[in-house]
Amino acid sequence: MQTRFKKNAKIVDIMITSVGGTLSVGVMLYGIYHFGLSQAWPELILNLFYIACLVMIWMYFFNYRITTHQFNYWCSISTGMTVLLRDILFAPPLANLALRSASFTLSVLLLCTLTYFYARREWKSYTKHNLWIIFAIDALIAAIYQFDIMYFETTDEYTNYMLTEIWIRPTITYGLVACFVTESKEGSN
Repeated sequence: MQTRFKKNAKIVDIMITSVGGTLSVGVMLYGIYHFGLSQAWPELILNLFYIACLVMIWMYFFNYRITTHQFNYWCSISTGMTVLLRDILFAPPLANLALRSASFTLSVLLLCTLTYFYARREWKSYTKHNLWIIFAIDALIAAIYQFDIMYFETTDEYTNYMLTEIWIRPTITYGLVACFVTESKEGSN
């Protein structure tokens, strides 16, 4: 099987995303098994979207039955759904009001940037800076959740699983942006 990317740095980016995302999703699936579906069913729904993104990253990496446009569209939809579900509609109650407001605002901004950057037809014309904004916003949201959980929330057995789940989406968005940075360079040549 032939890979889509030829540069070793790009291959490493995609492999880190795929392996890190797969291990994180595996840990979360174990957490769902451990705590029971009645308590952790929202995590299962989120993990289905994460698994869909990871499968599409692997298919895209190996150039297997997925075009760039399909990858762009379906990964945007899957990532956007996780933002909408986890951070906007069913946002976890954060103890600190300022952090909750910042997280909600950044989540809405992330959903808007996903819609703006990925849903348009001329996405290959975007610069690296435009694309990396998506990852930066997602990583900032995860950092806010991490900070709140570590310093303001009470910890229990579920805390470690929550901390793992927080960083799955930034890992996946890193891989998606890494793929699109390459495509945007190829599209502009």
